[in-house]
Amino acid sequence: MLHSRKLLYIDEIARCGSIRKAAARLNVASSAVNRQILAIEEEFGAPIFERLPRGLRLTAAGELCVEHIRDVLKNYERLESRIRSLKMPQAGKVSIVVTTGLAAGPLPAILAGFIEKNPRVRILLRDDGNTSTINPVLTGEVDLGLGFNIPATPGIRTLANFDIPIGVVLPPSHPLAQEAGPVDLVSVVQEPLVLAQPGTSLRNVINLALAPLPIPVEPLLETNSSLMLKQLVKRGTALSLLNPLDVSAECRSGELVFRPIADPHTRHQPMKLFARARAPLDAATSVFAEYLMQELVALVRELQAKGHLPVSAAPIAGAAAPVLSDLDQGL
Repeated sequence: MLHSRKLLYIDEIARCGSIRKAAARLNVASSAVNRQILAIEEEFGAPIFERLPRGLRLTAAGELCVEHIRDVLKNYERLESRIRSLKMPQAGKVSIVVTTGLAAGPLPAILAGFIEKNPRVRILLRDDGNTSTINPVLTGEVDLGLGFNIPATPGIRTLANFDIPIGVVLPPSHPLAQEAGPVDLVSVVQEPLVLAQPGTSLRNVINLALAPLPIPVEPLLETNSSLMLKQLVKRGTALSLLNPLDVSAECRSGELVFRPIADPHTRHQPMKLFARARAPLDAATSVFAEYLMQELVALVRELQAKGHLPVSAAPIAGAAAPVLSDLDQGL
Protein backbone atom coordinates (compact mmCIF):
# COMPACT_ATOMS: atom_id res chain seq x y z
CA MET A 1 0.00 0.00 0.00
CA LEU A 2 1.20 3.49 -0.87
CA HIS A 3 -0.84 5.17 1.84
CA SER A 4 -1.62 4.76 5.55
CA ARG A 5 -4.28 2.34 6.76
CA LYS A 6 -5.72 5.33 8.61
CA LEU A 7 -7.43 6.26 5.36
CA LEU A 8 -9.21 2.91 5.20
CA TYR A 9 -10.21 3.20 8.87
CA ILE A 10 -11.76 6.65 8.44
CA ASP A 11 -13.54 5.67 5.23
CA GLU A 12 -15.04 2.54 6.80
CA ILE A 13 -16.17 4.35 9.94
CA ALA A 14 -17.86 7.01 7.78
CA ARG A 15 -19.74 4.24 5.95
CA CYS A 16 -20.67 2.25 9.07
CA GLY A 17 -21.19 5.10 11.55
CA SER A 18 -19.52 3.00 14.24
CA ILE A 19 -15.96 2.14 15.27
CA ARG A 20 -17.04 -1.33 16.38
CA LYS A 21 -18.73 -2.16 13.06
CA ALA A 22 -15.85 -0.71 11.07
CA ALA A 23 -13.30 -2.70 13.08
CA ALA A 24 -15.29 -5.90 12.50
CA ARG A 25 -15.40 -5.32 8.75
CA LEU A 26 -11.68 -4.47 8.67
CA ASN A 27 -10.85 -7.43 10.94
CA VAL A 28 -8.87 -5.29 13.41
CA ALA A 29 -9.32 -4.40 17.06
CA SER A 30 -11.67 -1.51 17.89
CA SER A 31 -9.02 0.00 20.17
CA ALA A 32 -6.52 0.10 17.31
CA VAL A 33 -9.00 1.88 15.04
CA ASN A 34 -9.89 4.35 17.78
CA ARG A 35 -6.20 5.15 18.42
CA GLN A 36 -5.66 5.92 14.73
CA ILE A 37 -8.68 8.22 14.65
CA LEU A 38 -7.55 10.10 17.77
CA ALA A 39 -4.06 10.44 16.29
CA ILE A 40 -5.27 11.93 13.03
CA GLU A 41 -7.67 14.28 14.85
CA GLU A 42 -4.75 15.49 16.94
CA GLU A 43 -2.72 15.96 13.77
CA PHE A 44 -5.51 18.01 12.16
CA GLY A 45 -6.23 19.92 15.34
CA ALA A 46 -9.96 19.33 14.80
CA PRO A 47 -12.40 16.45 15.36
CA ILE A 48 -13.42 14.56 12.24
CA PHE A 49 -16.20 12.59 13.96
CA GLU A 50 -18.94 13.78 16.28
CA ARG A 51 -19.42 11.24 19.09
CA LEU A 52 -23.15 10.45 19.47
CA PRO A 53 -24.91 8.05 21.86
CA ARG A 54 -25.53 5.59 19.01
CA GLY A 55 -22.45 6.02 16.90
CA LEU A 56 -20.30 8.54 15.05
CA ARG A 57 -21.17 11.25 12.56
CA LEU A 58 -18.79 13.21 10.33
CA THR A 59 -18.07 16.80 11.27
CA ALA A 60 -17.58 19.49 8.61
CA ALA A 61 -13.84 18.80 8.78
CA GLY A 62 -14.59 15.10 8.55
CA GLU A 63 -16.65 15.59 5.38
CA LEU A 64 -13.66 17.29 3.74
CA CYS A 65 -11.35 14.59 5.04
CA VAL A 66 -13.50 11.72 3.70
CA GLU A 67 -13.88 13.42 0.31
CA HIS A 68 -10.08 13.59 0.05
CA ILE A 69 -9.65 10.01 1.30
CA ARG A 70 -12.05 8.59 -1.27
CA ASP A 71 -10.30 10.47 -4.03
CA VAL A 72 -6.98 8.99 -2.84
CA LEU A 73 -8.40 5.45 -2.66
CA LYS A 74 -10.02 5.80 -6.07
CA ASN A 75 -6.75 7.07 -7.57
CA TYR A 76 -4.96 4.11 -6.01
CA GLU A 77 -7.44 1.75 -7.69
CA ARG A 78 -6.71 3.47 -10.99
CA LEU A 79 -2.97 3.05 -10.40
CA GLU A 80 -3.46 -0.66 -9.71
CA SER A 81 -5.54 -0.97 -12.88
CA ARG A 82 -2.90 0.79 -14.97
CA ILE A 83 -0.12 -1.39 -13.57
CA ARG A 84 -2.17 -4.53 -14.27
CA SER A 85 -2.78 -3.29 -17.79
CA LEU A 86 0.99 -3.36 -18.41
CA LYS A 87 0.76 -7.15 -18.06
CA MET A 88 -2.82 -7.58 -19.25
CA PRO A 89 -3.86 -5.15 -22.03
CA GLN A 90 -7.30 -3.53 -21.67
CA ALA A 91 -7.64 -4.66 -18.04
CA GLY A 92 -9.70 -2.36 -15.86
CA LYS A 93 -12.73 -2.06 -13.60
CA VAL A 94 -16.00 -0.18 -14.05
CA SER A 95 -18.53 0.40 -11.28
CA ILE A 96 -22.07 1.64 -11.94
CA VAL A 97 -25.35 2.01 -10.05
CA VAL A 98 -28.61 1.72 -12.02
CA THR A 99 -32.33 1.68 -11.28
CA THR A 100 -34.11 -1.60 -10.59
CA GLY A 101 -36.12 -1.38 -13.81
CA LEU A 102 -33.07 -0.90 -16.03
CA ALA A 103 -31.18 -3.67 -14.23
CA ALA A 104 -34.06 -6.06 -15.00
CA GLY A 105 -34.67 -4.59 -18.46
CA PRO A 106 -32.19 -3.63 -21.19
CA LEU A 107 -28.95 -3.70 -19.14
CA PRO A 108 -28.25 -7.48 -19.23
CA ALA A 109 -28.12 -7.53 -23.03
CA ILE A 110 -26.02 -4.35 -23.15
CA LEU A 111 -23.57 -5.66 -20.54
CA ALA A 112 -23.29 -9.02 -22.28
CA GLY A 113 -22.31 -7.24 -25.50
CA PHE A 114 -19.70 -5.12 -23.72
CA ILE A 115 -18.19 -8.10 -21.90
CA GLU A 116 -17.93 -10.01 -25.16
CA LYS A 117 -15.95 -7.13 -26.70
CA ASN A 118 -13.96 -6.33 -23.54
CA PRO A 119 -13.46 -9.61 -21.66
CA ARG A 120 -10.65 -8.23 -19.48
CA VAL A 121 -12.73 -5.39 -18.02
CA ARG A 122 -14.40 -6.20 -14.72
CA ILE A 123 -17.84 -4.66 -14.10
CA LEU A 124 -19.38 -4.02 -10.68
CA LEU A 125 -23.09 -3.21 -11.07
CA ARG A 126 -25.31 -2.11 -8.20
CA ASP A 127 -29.09 -2.10 -8.28
CA ASP A 128 -30.20 1.03 -6.42
CA GLY A 129 -33.08 -0.88 -4.82
CA ASN A 130 -35.33 2.14 -5.47
CA THR A 131 -33.22 4.27 -3.12
CA SER A 132 -30.96 7.12 -4.20
CA THR A 133 -29.00 6.58 -7.41
CA ILE A 134 -27.08 9.81 -6.80
CA ASN A 135 -25.44 9.14 -3.43
CA PRO A 136 -23.14 6.23 -4.44
CA VAL A 137 -21.76 8.41 -7.26
CA LEU A 138 -21.38 11.50 -5.07
CA THR A 139 -19.50 9.56 -2.39
CA GLY A 140 -17.20 7.90 -4.93
CA GLU A 141 -18.46 4.38 -4.23
CA VAL A 142 -19.17 3.92 -7.95
CA ASP A 143 -17.95 5.62 -11.13
CA LEU A 144 -21.24 6.02 -13.00
CA GLY A 145 -24.96 6.28 -12.35
CA LEU A 146 -27.88 5.63 -14.68
CA GLY A 147 -31.34 6.55 -13.47
CA PHE A 148 -34.56 8.46 -13.95
CA ASN A 149 -35.63 11.88 -12.71
CA ILE A 150 -32.14 12.77 -11.49
CA PRO A 151 -32.17 16.44 -10.39
CA ALA A 152 -29.37 18.89 -11.11
CA THR A 153 -27.00 18.25 -8.21
CA PRO A 154 -23.74 19.97 -7.18
CA GLY A 155 -20.87 17.55 -7.63
CA ILE A 156 -22.59 15.63 -10.46
CA ARG A 157 -21.89 16.03 -14.18
CA THR A 158 -24.19 14.78 -16.91
CA LEU A 159 -22.80 12.51 -19.60
CA ALA A 160 -26.09 11.90 -21.43
CA ASN A 161 -29.78 12.77 -21.16
CA PHE A 162 -32.73 10.83 -22.61
CA ASP A 163 -36.40 11.79 -22.37
CA ILE A 164 -38.48 8.61 -22.01
CA PRO A 165 -42.32 8.76 -21.84
CA ILE A 166 -44.22 6.12 -19.88
CA GLY A 167 -46.83 3.93 -21.53
CA VAL A 168 -49.14 0.97 -21.03
CA VAL A 169 -47.81 -2.61 -20.77
CA LEU A 170 -50.22 -5.38 -21.75
CA PRO A 171 -50.24 -9.14 -22.31
CA PRO A 172 -50.44 -10.00 -26.02
CA SER A 173 -53.90 -11.57 -25.56
CA HIS A 174 -55.50 -8.38 -24.20
CA PRO A 175 -57.99 -6.60 -26.53
CA LEU A 176 -56.07 -3.32 -26.23
CA ALA A 177 -52.94 -5.13 -27.41
CA GLN A 178 -54.60 -5.94 -30.74
CA GLU A 179 -54.58 -2.26 -31.72
CA ALA A 180 -51.62 -0.08 -32.67
CA GLY A 181 -50.61 3.46 -31.78
CA PRO A 182 -51.26 5.55 -28.67
CA VAL A 183 -53.97 4.42 -26.27
CA ASP A 184 -56.44 6.58 -24.35
CA LEU A 185 -55.53 6.51 -20.66
CA VAL A 186 -59.22 6.54 -19.69
CA SER A 187 -59.59 3.13 -21.35
CA VAL A 188 -56.58 1.83 -19.46
CA VAL A 189 -57.62 2.87 -15.94
CA GLN A 190 -60.90 1.01 -16.29
CA GLU A 191 -58.86 -2.22 -16.42
CA PRO A 192 -57.23 -3.93 -13.39
CA LEU A 193 -53.87 -2.28 -12.74
CA VAL A 194 -50.63 -3.12 -10.94
CA LEU A 195 -48.37 -0.11 -10.39
CA ALA A 196 -45.05 1.03 -8.96
CA GLN A 197 -45.45 1.79 -5.29
CA PRO A 198 -45.95 5.36 -4.04
CA GLY A 199 -42.75 7.30 -3.42
CA THR A 200 -40.82 5.82 -6.35
CA SER A 201 -39.82 8.13 -9.20
CA LEU A 202 -41.90 6.06 -11.65
CA ARG A 203 -45.02 6.34 -9.48
CA ASN A 204 -44.58 10.10 -9.25
CA VAL A 205 -44.68 10.31 -13.05
CA ILE A 206 -47.67 7.95 -13.17
CA ASN A 207 -49.55 10.07 -10.63
CA LEU A 208 -49.01 13.16 -12.80
CA ALA A 209 -50.52 11.32 -15.76
CA LEU A 210 -53.49 10.08 -13.73
CA ALA A 211 -54.21 13.36 -11.94
CA PRO A 212 -56.39 14.96 -14.69
CA LEU A 213 -58.64 11.90 -14.99
CA PRO A 214 -62.13 12.02 -13.42
CA ILE A 215 -61.93 8.29 -12.59
CA PRO A 216 -60.35 7.18 -9.27
CA VAL A 217 -57.54 4.66 -9.72
CA GLU A 218 -57.12 1.85 -7.18
CA PRO A 219 -54.42 -0.63 -8.26
CA LEU A 220 -54.71 -4.28 -7.30
CA LEU A 221 -51.07 -4.32 -6.24
CA GLU A 222 -48.28 -1.80 -5.66
CA THR A 223 -44.63 -2.82 -5.54
CA ASN A 224 -41.10 -1.47 -5.97
CA SER A 225 -40.21 -4.48 -8.15
CA SER A 226 -40.50 -3.86 -11.89
CA LEU A 227 -39.83 -7.56 -12.40
CA MET A 228 -42.94 -8.36 -10.33
CA LEU A 229 -45.04 -5.92 -12.38
CA LYS A 230 -43.90 -7.51 -15.64
CA GLN A 231 -44.58 -11.03 -14.39
CA LEU A 232 -48.12 -10.13 -13.32
CA VAL A 233 -48.86 -8.54 -16.69
CA LYS A 234 -47.51 -11.63 -18.49
CA ARG A 235 -49.91 -13.78 -16.45
CA GLY A 236 -52.84 -11.61 -17.50
CA THR A 237 -53.52 -10.47 -13.93
CA ALA A 238 -53.58 -6.77 -14.80
CA LEU A 239 -52.08 -4.01 -16.94
CA SER A 240 -49.27 -1.72 -15.82
CA LEU A 241 -47.65 1.62 -16.63
CA LEU A 242 -43.91 1.49 -17.30
CA ASN A 243 -41.36 3.06 -19.61
CA PRO A 244 -40.56 1.20 -22.86
CA LEU A 245 -36.91 0.61 -21.93
CA ASP A 246 -37.92 -1.54 -18.96
CA VAL A 247 -39.92 -3.89 -21.22
CA SER A 248 -37.90 -3.70 -24.45
CA ALA A 249 -36.61 -7.29 -24.19
CA GLU A 250 -40.06 -8.72 -23.43
CA CYS A 251 -41.63 -6.76 -26.29
CA ARG A 252 -38.98 -8.11 -28.70
CA SER A 253 -39.75 -11.68 -27.64
CA GLY A 254 -43.50 -11.16 -27.90
CA GLU A 255 -44.13 -11.74 -24.18
CA LEU A 256 -45.49 -8.22 -23.65
CA VAL A 257 -46.94 -5.38 -25.69
CA PHE A 258 -46.19 -1.70 -25.10
CA ARG A 259 -48.46 1.13 -26.25
CA PRO A 260 -47.70 4.83 -25.70
CA ILE A 261 -50.28 7.03 -24.00
CA ALA A 262 -52.22 9.44 -26.18
CA ASP A 263 -51.83 13.16 -25.50
CA PRO A 264 -52.58 15.17 -23.43
CA HIS A 265 -51.83 12.60 -20.72
CA THR A 266 -48.28 11.75 -21.80
CA ARG A 267 -45.72 12.10 -19.04
CA HIS A 268 -41.96 11.60 -19.37
CA GLN A 269 -39.21 10.12 -17.24
CA PRO A 270 -35.91 11.92 -17.92
CA MET A 271 -33.12 9.35 -17.87
CA LYS A 272 -29.58 10.48 -17.09
CA LEU A 273 -26.13 8.89 -17.28
CA PHE A 274 -23.87 10.77 -14.87
CA ALA A 275 -20.56 10.80 -12.97
CA ARG A 276 -18.82 12.80 -10.26
CA ALA A 277 -17.96 16.31 -11.39
CA ARG A 278 -14.36 16.33 -10.13
CA ALA A 279 -13.44 12.72 -10.85
CA PRO A 280 -12.03 12.07 -14.33
CA LEU A 281 -13.10 8.81 -15.92
CA ASP A 282 -10.32 6.27 -16.35
CA ALA A 283 -9.79 4.48 -19.67
CA ALA A 284 -12.00 1.46 -18.93
CA THR A 285 -14.86 3.58 -17.57
CA SER A 286 -14.65 5.97 -20.54
CA VAL A 287 -14.85 3.06 -22.99
CA PHE A 288 -17.80 1.60 -21.07
CA ALA A 289 -19.64 4.94 -20.88
CA GLU A 290 -19.23 5.45 -24.62
CA TYR A 291 -20.45 1.91 -25.35
CA LEU A 292 -23.43 2.29 -23.01
CA MET A 293 -24.48 5.56 -24.64
CA GLN A 294 -24.22 4.08 -28.14
CA GLU A 295 -26.35 1.10 -27.12
CA LEU A 296 -28.96 3.32 -25.46
CA VAL A 297 -29.13 5.53 -28.55
CA ALA A 298 -29.63 2.43 -30.72
CA LEU A 299 -32.37 1.18 -28.40
CA VAL A 300 -34.10 4.57 -28.41
CA ARG A 301 -34.05 4.61 -32.22
CA GLU A 302 -35.52 1.09 -32.30
CA LEU A 303 -38.33 2.21 -29.98
CA GLN A 304 -38.91 5.31 -32.10
CA ALA A 305 -39.25 3.14 -35.21
CA LYS A 306 -41.90 1.06 -33.42
CA GLY A 307 -43.79 4.21 -32.39
CA HIS A 308 -43.07 3.64 -28.69
CA LEU A 309 -41.15 6.91 -28.45
CA PRO A 310 -41.69 10.22 -30.28
CA VAL A 311 -39.52 10.70 -33.37
CA SER A 312 -37.64 14.00 -33.31
CA ALA A 313 -36.55 15.89 -36.39
CA ALA A 314 -33.47 17.08 -34.47
CA PRO A 315 -31.75 13.95 -33.06
CA ILE A 316 -29.51 15.76 -30.55
CA ALA A 317 -31.96 18.25 -29.08
CA GLY A 318 -35.18 16.30 -29.52
CA ALA A 319 -37.09 14.03 -27.18
CA ALA A 320 -35.33 10.80 -26.27
CA ALA A 321 -32.11 11.99 -27.92
CA PRO A 322 -28.77 11.98 -26.07
CA VAL A 323 -27.05 15.12 -24.94
CA LEU A 324 -23.35 14.43 -24.32
CA SER A 325 -21.14 16.61 -22.18
CA ASP A 326 -17.82 16.41 -20.35
CA LEU A 327 -17.02 12.90 -21.52
CA ASP A 328 -13.31 12.20 -21.33
CA GLN A 329 -11.58 12.44 -24.68
CA GLY A 330 -9.18 10.03 -26.34
CA LEU A 331 -11.32 6.86 -26.26
